Amino acid sequence: MSDLTTNVAAAMASAAGELTEVTWRRDRKGVLTGWCRLPSGEALLPAARAVAELDGRLAMVTAYLPERAKENGAREIAYHFDLDGATLTLTVILPLEWARVPSLTPIFRNCDWQERELMELYDVQVVGHPDPRRLFLDHSLPHAPFERLVPYSTFTNAATSKALWDKVLADDREDA
Repeated sequence: MSDLTTNVAAAMASAAGELTEVTWRRDRKGVLTGWCRLPSGEALLPAARAVAELDGRLAMVTAYLPERAKENGAREIAYHFDLDGATLTLTVILPLEWARVPSLTPIFRNCDWQERELMELYDVQVVGHPDPRRLFLDHSLPHAPFERLVPYSTFTNAATSKALWDKVLADDREDA
């Protein structure tokens, strides 16, 4: 094990609990990738502080709903960090309803817009966010529009944004 993987493993165990494990993989090109499933949403803030102390940089936040999680009434959010060229992904499992995570913006300023997007598009509350205003959706649109099923193929089949939102709004009217 390298110093990086050893330090990350120790930091995650200290921040999120001794049973928290980080799994590492090096691909054929030598790129190192680590995955860590946090035990709870409460573990996110101390784990993020530990990453910051290792000089990590937040790269992206990804919300997703794998079938296995949905069947269990849960959703997942992945926080992707760069650690000196290696990627570490911290995954948090949250309930489908009343999902809450602490804001990482005080630690990683670049998390600001990513957290606002998370609140705007999904039914996730980011607790303690310094500026929870919407980023780009009109206030007349319903809360959490990406909670409705919008197939990935709709996004990738050259659908215009107007056509996509016409579909989303039509589905909303049918639900009413």
